[in-house]
This record gives sequence, structure tokens and C-alpha cells, in this order.
Amino acid sequence: MSTSDPAPANTGFPTGRRAFPHRDLLAIAQLERHEILYVLHEAERWLSFNRRAAKHNDVLAGLTVINAFFEASTRTLLSFEIAGKRLGADMINMHAAQSSVRKGETLIDTAMTLNAMRADAIVIRHGSSGAVALIADKVGCPVLNAGDGTHEHPTQALLDALTLRHALRRRGESGDDFTGMTVCICGDITHSRVARSNLLCLQALGATVRVCAPPTLMPAQIAAMGAEPFHDFDAALRGVDVVMMLRLQSERMNGALLPSAREFHHLYGLNRRRLDLAAPGALVMHPGPMNRGVEIDSDIADLAERSLVTRQVETGVAVRMACLEILTRTARGVGGWGDGSGTVAEASS
Repeated sequence: MSTSDPAPANTGFPTGRRAFPHRDLLAIAQLERHEILYVLHEAERWLSFNRRAAKHNDVLAGLTVINAFFEASTRTLLSFEIAGKRLGADMINMHAAQSSVRKGETLIDTAMTLNAMRADAIVIRHGSSGAVALIADKVGCPVLNAGDGTHEHPTQALLDALTLRHALRRRGESGDDFTGMTVCICGDITHSRVARSNLLCLQALGATVRVCAPPTLMPAQIAAMGAEPFHDFDAALRGVDVVMMLRLQSERMNGALLPSAREFHHLYGLNRRRLDLAAPGALVMHPGPMNRGVEIDSDIADLAERSLVTRQVETGVAVRMACLEILTRTARGVGGWGDGSGTVAEASS
């Protein structure tokens, strides 16, 4: 990268480690509003960087990052791998099917093994809520939560916020604050770590959040989290600015919580008629993978200028680059967190 890139501007964020004082990124719930905004600010730099012809930077050269995925993943694993490689890190993917966990090794023993390998950061996805925090407590390097059970998926919420911010800016609106915006999250709320993280992140940025699901897929405590619950999708959609659809997580369901996918589509599928109930120009989001014809119709998923699904994937790489870069600053001996050190403009100077 050219050393003539402009230096980072004075952003108004706290200086030093106060900008992002956490060793790990385990949950949106651990973050203050200004910390969320700081990550988004740093990700902006990498989003622009990723649109260049040459997409390689050596800011993490010499560092080793382990992607420890105890649960199947395509988008998140690939996104973190691309993010790390574009930053120059050595990326190692560990799949559960190939790990000693399948042979009976405990999670703590696995954590101790990973720690002994002296990785500089570990990205973890696990099917049990709290498993990532347990591992983070046993290792001596930063840990990023790539999804743990039904608990949280923080980088998904951050990338959704950045995607939404850019969509608003393209329309000439301010995307820095979501005050006055209403977002409806619909689908399998009970089993969705994406819903939980997005609810916390969107509210922290000022949005009003509605959640809609069948009674069997709506957590009893959802109202205590500040969301307005609905079981009638048509009613939930009226006047909303953003519709975020979620897939049915059948792999997490114990028992028959729904009669059929066909009935779910009839009651909760996003189609043209239902989207027309939302505010004019309402935006559509989906974290993927999508089940077309179940929670969303194809013509809505592919709706030009309103569907943000592919933009979410693009933004995800930039957000994960920012998270890796921020959390590894101590390992790289970068001083003055929050003052622009080690960011895109200076990484190759």
C-alpha cells in the first residue's frame, strides 16, 4: 500500500486503550456505544481497501490466527479466513470433524492445547452458549466469538450495522446514528444468536427494534431486552424501515415447534405484499444462509437497491479485518490504541 495514503483524521474517540479496552470480542453486550462506533470506524478503512485491485496488507505479518470452528460454517469461516489473509496473517482452520473433541477431549483440554500452540488470536465458533468465553478464560491471546450456541454472534451484528450505515448514506441520509429508525427482525428468534446481537447493537445505536416469531419461537424474556414482540407479521411490518429475516434453525429445535416450513412461509415469509406494508423503500437484510421460499421469496432477496444481502457479505470481511487488527495490537507492540496507529494508512509505512 502506498505511504501517501492520508493519515487517520482526529475521530473524537477516546485515546489509548479506552477506545477499545477489551482483550477479547465475546459479545455485543460487553461493548459501550462508543466502542461499537469505533469498530465501525476502523472497518470503514478496510471496506475501502477491499475495493482496490490489490488487497494485501502486511499489518499482521508474522502472526498466527486459528479459526477453531466446532460448528459447521461457510460464510463466517471463509470471511474470517479472507480477512486474516488480506492482513498478512498465517490462518489455520481447525474443523470439529478433524479435532480431538470428536475423540472425547474436553473443551478445556482443547483450549489448553490451542494455548500451547502460541497463537496470536483465536476465532471460535461453538454450538454451546458460553463455550467461547470458557476458552477465552483459558488462553493467553485474544479470542473472537464467531457464534456460540444461542448466545451471541457479535461480528454479524457489527457488519449488519455497517451495511445499514452505508445503505443510508447512499440514500443521502446520515448513517452514523439509527435514532428514529424501526427495524423488524423476523424468524426463529429463540434460537438466533444473530437476533440477540443485532437487538443489542441496533438499540445501542438508537434504533427501535421489533421482533416477530411464532409463539413457540419467541423467547419469554424478549420484552425485557427492550424489543417489542409480535406474533402477527403483517402488524409487525407496518411502517418499519428495515426488515431482517432469519432462517429456521431446525438443528437447534427440540421437538416439533412448527407444523411445517410451508405453513411458516404462509404466516411469516417475506413476500412482495408484506414488504409493501413497510415504509416506502424499506431495506431487506438476511444473515444467511437463506432458505428461499421459506422465510423469504427470491424476488425479495434479489430486489435491486433494497436487498442488502450481498452487501452484508462484503461488509463482513471488512468488519472482521478491523476486529483482528484491533485485538492484535498488543501482540504487534502497537502503542496508543485509538490514535490511528497500525491502521490502514500506516500499516505499510
